[in-house]
Amino acid sequence: MSKGDRTKTKSAREKIKEQQAAARARDKRRRLVTYVTAGVVAVAAVGLGWLYAATTSSPEEASAGLAPITVQPDGSVVMAQNGVTKPVVDIYEDFQCPACKEAERVSGQTFKNLAAEGKAKVVYHPITIFSQEPTKSNSVRAGSAARCIADGKQWMAFHDLLFKNQPAETVEGFTNDQLVEWGKQAGVTAPDFQQCVTSGKNAQAQLSYSEKIMTEQKLNSTPTVKLNGTEIDNQVVFSPQQLRDAITKAAK
Repeated sequence: MSKGDRTKTKSAREKIKEQQAAARARDKRRRLVTYVTAGVVAVAAVGLGWLYAATTSSPEEASAGLAPITVQPDGSVVMAQNGVTKPVVDIYEDFQCPACKEAERVSGQTFKNLAAEGKAKVVYHPITIFSQEPTKSNSVRAGSAARCIADGKQWMAFHDLLFKNQPAETVEGFTNDQLVEWGKQAGVTAPDFQQCVTSGKNAQAQLSYSEKIMTEQKLNSTPTVKLNGTEIDNQVVFSPQQLRDAITKAAK
């Protein structure tokens, strides 16, 4: 090979090296753009997901006073404007049930607002679904005490205090002293309230009603919410906006 040929070969090799370096640089830039774009999309997706969740799970503010509340002889409680008979929203709940407490925190005000707006007849069914201790006795004491209250507004205030002060499932709670004190905070002034609570006067009625309702309604868990007799998916129950949409749609 002549000197001229060796020079041409070297130039060709250098040219190939330069082309390969340029190609690697392009690949690197392309990968970087891809990663950044994917990251932006992911962040946007997470942001939209959070925004959607926050929008649909935010509890409603109280929009009006409470609709009239009537304590029924069987222990269920009806909340509805006069003349409103449908749609019927049945709430099956256990005062000791943590999921019921969360449902009350997230969607409790939606039920109250819809009843106050005359868009639903809401029926509460406090039951005892637990069979093990100490949760069973806790639940029975709370449900029995609620049955000692005949005034609707006082019952609702007591109902809210029970969930607010719900004990852990592993300890004895809802003691008689606590229940009497929360009754006072709820505005209960009936002279026989304390004796009714401490004697456990309504314990058997609470258990009998629970057994009857769980059998009739085929309940396996609480909270269970039914709209005109059909169970509402829990995803909807825990989403105030979806819950409002479902109930107002049924009201039309």
